[in-house]
Amino acid sequence: MNLQGLKEKSLACRRCALRSGARQVVFGSGNPGADLMLVGEGPGAREDRLGQPFVGAAGRLLGQLLAAAGFRRDQIYITNVVKCRPPGNRLPAPAEVAACRPILAAEIKLIQPRIVVCLGALATGTLIAPGARITRLRGRWIEKDGIRYLPTFHPAALLRDAAKIPLVEEDFRRLRDAYLELQTEQLTLTF
Repeated sequence: MNLQGLKEKSLACRRCALRSGARQVVFGSGNPGADLMLVGEGPGAREDRLGQPFVGAAGRLLGQLLAAAGFRRDQIYITNVVKCRPPGNRLPAPAEVAACRPILAAEIKLIQPRIVVCLGALATGTLIAPGARITRLRGRWIEKDGIRYLPTFHPAALLRDAAKIPLVEEDFRRLRDAYLELQTEQLTLTF
């Protein structure tokens, strides 16, 4: 299956009750050949309305963080653990995460990122280890299945607590350095 086929499968999904309350499925977007993938929790109201991940207030802040670290949105692939908006922007329930997990796993398999940034506790727990705590793992590189994971706070958490912004800025500087190192390695291998 290719990314377009996975998107079509995702758009037709009815594996949990989230789809019935959402306007639409919000599939990942960005560069399908990206070395860098960002994974959030789930779509918010604006994302549900527009059908794109991270286009609300948290997305604008994420865009600023990415730009400050030297990234363009067309360089990355961005998605969420669940593809449909939970009612009232609540955290997705474990059964909802489990229903969407195969889609996320397939996205990761198709994109083949070298680095994945886990935005928030839900993405960290889903991709690194159940029960993983963002406050303990934030800013620490974790290698799993040949992918380097970097957990950090979700941009929505930064909107609620601006004191966390410098921590995430530092995480994004580490991300930039690791990404540049990765690009240098790839250039070296091609010569």
